[in-house]
Amino acid sequence: MKTGIEIREPQIVFRGGKPSAVILDIDVYQDLLERLEDVEDLQMLARMREKPLSFRKLDSFLKEYSSGV
Repeated sequence: MKTGIEIREPQIVFRGGKPSAVILDIDVYQDLLERLEDVEDLQMLARMREKPLSFRKLDSFLKEYSSGV
């Protein structure tokens, strides 16, 4: 729901004279979430690359995962 108010710069909310929250434009917030997801994906990929690769035959895989594939 748009209110007609556009927030371009982050707005800091203070409570008791201390910053307690930040109000962001939704596009900025969604961009931050996407960047965080990208960082998490890269970290997972790095962990996966630390393990040695292993291969097996398709028949072996299908026997183990036949109910889910």
